[in-house]
Amino acid sequence: MKRLYFIIISLLISLVTLPIVNAGPQEDLAAYQKYFNKKFPDLSAVDLSNGMYNFNKDKREQWEDIMSFPPYEIAIDDGKALFTTPFKNGKTYASCFEKGGQAIAHTYPRFDKKSGKVKTLAALVNECRVKNGEKPLPYLKGKLASILAYMADTSRGQLMNVEVPAEPAALAAYEDGKRIYFTRRGPRAFACYHCHWEAAGSKIRGNELSTAVGQATHFPTYRSKWGGMGTIQRRYKGCMKNIGAKPLKQQTEAMNNLEYFHTFLSNGIPMNAPGTRF
Repeated sequence: MKRLYFIIISLLISLVTLPIVNAGPQEDLAAYQKYFNKKFPDLSAVDLSNGMYNFNKDKREQWEDIMSFPPYEIAIDDGKALFTTPFKNGKTYASCFEKGGQAIAHTYPRFDKKSGKVKTLAALVNECRVKNGEKPLPYLKGKLASILAYMADTSRGQLMNVEVPAEPAALAAYEDGKRIYFTRRGPRAFACYHCHWEAAGSKIRGNELSTAVGQATHFPTYRSKWGGMGTIQRRYKGCMKNIGAKPLKQQTEAMNNLEYFHTFLSNGIPMNAPGTRF
């Protein structure tokens, strides 16, 4: 019965025409945000950063109660301690980032001209460790997620501002991320688009589907399901598993390009990370 349900949903979704995706980044951003503004005219930019809680009053009230004492506060404190504790060579993470790593999280991922590839903030944290003689940390949770939570908290309230330079390699990375976002995967032929674009605001398996625009603003996030903090790529992998697809490996070029495109969609929306989700 469960498999039949997904087959029926897949067939219905397949009847929907995908949006035209041949425009450049700025044209995309204007068109995509206009789509969601028209679909949900009562939601402000701040509302969009609150995801699924826009669509369920009971869950919204539970979430607001939880936010009285946010479970991510421990991660922020742990992350700050890790960020400021010197490496064995006496340096800290601050030595690796402009502005000492403060209030920069809302500008990532970035296209790196030297490597010709997208760099996530998570990758740069580990690059900093290696540069200073330390071993890299696991990417999806744990200490790295706490460091990112601390760095994100210093950007809270800042408008998301991911840049796509007007040069071939950067545009190619953006287009690859867009292609991945709109590509059907797994036995049910779902794409990210189907759940968080076409069906945004609806339910699937009892959960409300958040809008693509605004999603990236609250990562890393504390999820009750995880019992801890997780990065945005951890969430991508979970979504891919949910639709029966083989998840992309974290911090690969494909996964980073997906994060690049997806985060760009939230440009102009206040950063609301770290966040809390069920």
